[in-house]
Amino acid sequence: MSEAIKNTYLITGGSGFVGSHLADALLARGDSVVVLDNLSTGRLDNLRPHPRLRFVHGSVLDELMVDELVHQCDVVVHLAAAVGVKLIIEQPLRCLTTNIRGSEIVIEAAHRYRKKVLITSTSEIYGKNSSGPLREDADRILGSPAVVRWAYSTAKAVDEILANAYHRERGLPTIVVRLFNTVGPRQSPAYGMVIPRLVRQAVHGAPLTIFGDGTQTRCFAHVTDVVEALLRLLDHDAAIGQTFNIGSAEEVSILELAKLIIDLTGSTSRVDLIPYDEAYQQGFEDMVRRVPDTGKLRELTGWAPRRTLDEILAEVVKEARQDLTASIR
Repeated sequence: MSEAIKNTYLITGGSGFVGSHLADALLARGDSVVVLDNLSTGRLDNLRPHPRLRFVHGSVLDELMVDELVHQCDVVVHLAAAVGVKLIIEQPLRCLTTNIRGSEIVIEAAHRYRKKVLITSTSEIYGKNSSGPLREDADRILGSPAVVRWAYSTAKAVDEILANAYHRERGLPTIVVRLFNTVGPRQSPAYGMVIPRLVRQAVHGAPLTIFGDGTQTRCFAHVTDVVEALLRLLDHDAAIGQTFNIGSAEEVSILELAKLIIDLTGSTSRVDLIPYDEAYQQGFEDMVRRVPDTGKLRELTGWAPRRTLDEILAEVVKEARQDLTASIR
């Protein structure tokens, strides 16, 4: 039997948290990877040197660069985005420009050269819809456009609409995925990601800060499980033209999460509840519950998350302690 044909994948935002893990997985199975990243939130040391890995320092807003790289590759995975609630609140214009115009440039280049493109969207798409588990066809419930909280959701919705329109009207092979709270090694606490932030606070003996009353619930999936889902979708022709939720259905309140982290680390830290208006800005809105329905993904690919929340937390705590030890030396 002849060896399967290997592809070259362009990963925008590939030195970031999810992108670097996806690059590792693609290289491990024999594919080649080109990473385009401006390093605004990604880190070069997330990428392990490899003969089939090429890093390009640049932006998805650079049309000529994107055009050249898409032309050179077989498949495009568009991960580059301004992410994290903190960044979205502080720099809404940057987020809108990067997330809408950047996706437009990538999708247009993919269409020019007839390349399959996977667009990463977000659970933020559902807005304030706290019913659940949420299916891909669930309603979006958003607040006022004056509330910056919903700018990211709106931008990613535009990305999805653009990808779907290119597929329906021009036959572009697109796949849209909505990620629900992906966590694991290499995730920075700097942009408001809750687990790495709370874990580092506990390891340092600082108060664990929870925004709101802590009763809001979330589900957390390990990045290796998420990458496995991405690979299965990229390899499945029936995924083209479809949208898929990717995430865990193991639900936990943020207050319960903080207590789990304190127990796991043996920390003496207290828990501080910070009103949303103090944590972000006046009028900030959040959702009470966010749980994905991943039945569509499971039915097509057989995928299911394997890592439990306890396993995820243990790994993040281990990394945080290693970072703390390294900083003391």
